[in-house]
Amino acid sequence: LESKFYDVKGFLEGRNSLNSIELNLLGDISGKSILHLQCHFGQDSISLARTNARVVGIDFSDKAIEAAKNLAAQVNQTNVRFICCDVYNLPNHLDEKFDIVFTSYGTIGWLPDMNKWAQVVSHFLQPGGSFILVEFHPVVWMFDEKFSQVQYSYFNKEPICEVVGSYTDGSESLSSDSVSWNHNFGEVIQSLIKSGLRLKMFQEFDYSPYNCFSNTVEVTTGKFQIKGMEGKLPMVYGAKFRSCA
Repeated sequence: LESKFYDVKGFLEGRNSLNSIELNLLGDISGKSILHLQCHFGQDSISLARTNARVVGIDFSDKAIEAAKNLAAQVNQTNVRFICCDVYNLPNHLDEKFDIVFTSYGTIGWLPDMNKWAQVVSHFLQPGGSFILVEFHPVVWMFDEKFSQVQYSYFNKEPICEVVGSYTDGSESLSSDSVSWNHNFGEVIQSLIKSGLRLKMFQEFDYSPYNCFSNTVEVTTGKFQIKGMEGKLPMVYGAKFRSCA
C-alpha cells in the first residue's frame, strides 16, 4: 500500500481512483446499489461509494479486505462494506440483489471457469440491472513479459504458468509463481449471454490507464502504450451488459 502506484495519500485527500473508461460505462450511479467483485483493497469500491452509491466489495484476500475496511474508516465512508470471499462461493455468503455488478482490470484472468463466474454475476443482478466489465485486452496476455514475441495462445487452452514480478514501484526485485488464464472475447461474452445477460455496449482502447506492463511509454497523461507498438495494440476493453430477467 506504500507504493506510489496506489497513491493512497492522494486517495485519502479525495482523489477518485476510477478512470474515465469505467466512469463513462457506469454513468450516473447516485443512489444505486453496486456489487464490486474482486475489489482488492477497496479504493475503487470507496470511490464508487463517494458518489452516493451503496457498495459491497468482495475479495478472497483477507489482508486486502482488512486494508479496505481500514481505508473506508479513515475516510469515514459508511456507504461501503467489504466481504472476504471467493467469487465462486459468494452466493453462499451474500443474499442481496444489486442494480450494478462491477469488476475491472486484472480480475477474470485469475478465474479458470467463465461460465461459473457469469452465473455469479447474473445471480446478483436485479431484473434490468447492469454488469460493467473493464478488463485488459486478451491480446495483451499473448505476449511474453517484455512484449518481444507472442508466447501464449489467444484462446484459453491451458493455464499460463510463469514467474512474474510486481507491477508496483519499490518491489521490482520481488517475484512469485503465477497461474492465470487468458479468456478470449468469445468465451467471456458467450458465458454472460448464456447466463441471461444481453450485451449493450462494447469498446476497445489502445492504451492502459495504468503503467503496469513492461516496456511502456506514456503517450499522454495517464495513457500508457507498449513502446514500438504505440497505437497498434489493443490494451483494454469495456463492456456493458443488461440482465434480461
